[in-house]
Amino acid sequence: MSKETAIASGRRVLAVEGAALASFAETLGEAFGEAVEILAATPGRIVVCGIGKSGHVARKVAATFASTGAPAQFLHASEAAHGDLGMLTRADVALVLSNSGETAELAPVIRYCTRNRIPMIGVASRAESTLLKASDVALLLPRAEEACPAGLAPTTSTTLTMALGDALAVALMERRGFTPENFREFHPGGALGARLVKVSEIMHRGESLPLVAPDMSMSETLIEMTSKGFGVAGVVDQSGRLVGIITDGDLRRNMSRLLESHAGEVATRHPATIAPDALASAALGRMNDPEKPTTCLFVVDPEDETGAPLGVIHMHDALRAGVS
Repeated sequence: MSKETAIASGRRVLAVEGAALASFAETLGEAFGEAVEILAATPGRIVVCGIGKSGHVARKVAATFASTGAPAQFLHASEAAHGDLGMLTRADVALVLSNSGETAELAPVIRYCTRNRIPMIGVASRAESTLLKASDVALLLPRAEEACPAGLAPTTSTTLTMALGDALAVALMERRGFTPENFREFHPGGALGARLVKVSEIMHRGESLPLVAPDMSMSETLIEMTSKGFGVAGVVDQSGRLVGIITDGDLRRNMSRLLESHAGEVATRHPATIAPDALASAALGRMNDPEKPTTCLFVVDPEDETGAPLGVIHMHDALRAGVS
C-alpha cells in the first residue's frame, strides 16, 4: 500500500466516523437527559459494564466518570457471573454497554439488576434488544456503518459508544457544578495538575520573605537580599503594607549612590503583585511579560486592606512544580 492510499484510507475512516457522530448529536433526545438525572441522583457508584470491545470502552467511560467527580468502576461482564456481581449494590446504578444488546454474558447482570431493583441504563444499537427492553433508560445508538471495509470490525460503533460516555460524564459534571478546583483534586499529578497549581501552594512565607523597612540602609538591604536568595527585597512601611520592591535593576540604576541611600529611595514603588488564589501559570506568565520581565512576584491579597505581603514566588518555584 502506498502512502497516498494509506492517507486516503485514514481520511475515509475519519469522515465515516465523524459523520456518524454529527448525526448522533442531532438525534440525541430525552432519554439522555433522563440518564443524566439518574446518574446525578445515585448515592453510590456508577458501575459500567461491558465485554469485548464494549468492555474496553466501558473501562474508559468508568475512568472518565471517576476523574470528573462521579465515583465509578468497571465491571467485566464475564467476571460478573463468577462473583463480581457483588460490586453492584442497590445504591449504585448500572451503565451497560453492548452494540447488539444481545451479548449472552450480560444476561446475569441484567437479571441481577432487575431482581435487586438497581437502576440500569442500557446502551445499544437495537431498540428491540433484550438489554434496552430491560433498561430503566434506553440510550439507542444510531445504526451507522462501520468504518472497516468489510463492515465487521467494531469501529464506528465503538466511537459512538465512547463519545456517548464522554457526553454523559460532561453533562453530569456540569449538572453537579464540578469546578476546576474539584478537577485538580483528582488530577494532582502530571500536566493537568500543574496547570491548576495555585500561587499559595508554592509561595514562600514567613521568615523566608526578604522584607526591609524604607529607612533601612542599602548595605543592610543587600545583606537581606543575599541571605534570602531571591535577588529582590520587598519594602514595607510601619503598618506592614508593601510599598515597593528592590530588584537587581534598581541596584544597577542607583549604583553611583547606592551605599549612601536607604531602601525607600532605591525601591520601585507600586510593584506588580499576584493574588494567593491565582494560578501559578498566571504568575509565571506575568513574570515572563516581555515589557516588564521579573523573576519574582510578591503575593498580596487584593481584598486585604492592610496590603501586607503574604509570600513571594520565584520563577523557579513555578518551573519546579511543572508549570509552563
